[in-house]
Amino acid sequence: MQKRVWGLFSVVVLLCAAPLLAGTFFGTIESVDADARSVVVAGNKNAGTKTFEIPEKASISVAGKKSDFDALVEGAAVTVSTDASNKVTKINVRAAAGAAAKGTSTKKPAASKSGGDSARTAGAGKVSAGDWPNYGGPAYDNVSRETGLLKSWPAGGPTLAWQAQGCGEGYASVSVADGMIFTMGNVGPNEAVTAFSLDTGKLLWQQKTGAASRLQAGNGPRGTPTYDNGQVYSLGGNGDLTSLDAKSGNQSWRKNILQEFDGDNIQWGISESVLIDGDRLICTPGGSNGTIVALDKNTGKPEWRANVPGKPKAGYSSAIVAEVDGVRQYVQFVQNGVVGVKADSGEFLWGNDASANGTANCSSPVFGDNMVFSASGYGKGGAMVKLAAKGRKVFATPGYHTNKMESHHGGMVLLDGHVYGSSDPGVVRCLDLATGNVKWEGRSVGKGSITCADGYLYVRSENGPVALVEASPSGYNETGRFEQPDRSNANAWAHPVVSHGKLILRDQDRLLVYNVKE
Repeated sequence: MQKRVWGLFSVVVLLCAAPLLAGTFFGTIESVDADARSVVVAGNKNAGTKTFEIPEKASISVAGKKSDFDALVEGAAVTVSTDASNKVTKINVRAAAGAAAKGTSTKKPAASKSGGDSARTAGAGKVSAGDWPNYGGPAYDNVSRETGLLKSWPAGGPTLAWQAQGCGEGYASVSVADGMIFTMGNVGPNEAVTAFSLDTGKLLWQQKTGAASRLQAGNGPRGTPTYDNGQVYSLGGNGDLTSLDAKSGNQSWRKNILQEFDGDNIQWGISESVLIDGDRLICTPGGSNGTIVALDKNTGKPEWRANVPGKPKAGYSSAIVAEVDGVRQYVQFVQNGVVGVKADSGEFLWGNDASANGTANCSSPVFGDNMVFSASGYGKGGAMVKLAAKGRKVFATPGYHTNKMESHHGGMVLLDGHVYGSSDPGVVRCLDLATGNVKWEGRSVGKGSITCADGYLYVRSENGPVALVEASPSGYNETGRFEQPDRSNANAWAHPVVSHGKLILRDQDRLLVYNVKE
């Protein structure tokens, strides 16, 4: 091995990397034949459907945690890896059907303090297949599990089912679970979380969570509430972290992460959407007493504090989970780079600053096939690192840098080995994750945010218009666009969400819900 310093972090480069797998197929299990040990997996509309026989020796896991054939159930989102002879070597359940996948270890409760027995990507608590319980969706890849959606829109766009007011002032997106929509904003002198009925738009409850955030580039919180097992967790622009009962809005506990972990607020305010992993709540105060911290989600008490070298402040990103060869880690984009820390202890594992700019790192990294891709705006672009584990250590090998994905704050979609995103100054691009090669680019509606459902991208311009674009590496194909009515004067920075056959848009105080089911 040879050490090399890349920017602010020391990166270990593996000189003898393992060979790439012969094939990888992403999709959803349509049927399971236990007698034949086979599964039928449906990919997106371009990948088709494939039948895989699962050898006894094949590795089966749920979000990287070892499991068995019983974990392969209808409706589960899976990644199937094959060798050069097309035999299945590994199959990983990325998102389970409904709540937890079958086959999860029964030696501990599903929500264990280790976080290992509950698949983070298997859903945050007891949610249904159509729910969007947290920022980034059930598998943190910005991909909805919805099917049977419209493949094109009429000239005026899809039908507006309902709209409601009462969200408050701010840029938070929404989460959807248990028949409710959750968001947060400034309401008078306070920040508040608000719950609406998904079916009717009725305001169900509103609970204040801290003082109103008065911030540069627009007032109000930016973080999206996270739903988990009947609780809603919110992090406001001033660092106020709150756990609320999802049915009533009653407060379970509350604290300020900047005060507790000696952090200073960042220029445009804390913007993180917290991550729930088992019994752990992961957040990023960026303080001298903890860059990234794990709290007990039930009490708010600290479990560990990860002190990243240099003690960087928080970025404007939200953490994700990455499981590499049995080593579970949290990956986060902080002030000066992307870092990985051990899930069970917070021990610093690796860092890379190739995609970091000196102003604001906003878009969350994406992870697939042991590769982390991150990107930022301000002329910086994106970078991929390959992760490999040996024992309890994780090594990050620089892959490539590209200026073809300058994702400012609109996020990215990872689907079937390709990264889609809105790149400054407003070009939607598709990149090959493994190589960084540009597959296509298109102007679309301009700079904005992005999500994916049923093989299509939903691209929302910060100026308001929304476009429907086919999520295929074969070319840019836009099949609809519309202008949101009753636009506020603020930038439309809240990311779009597709859940239960509905496209949900937040625009400051207003919530708009469209029917996009065929």
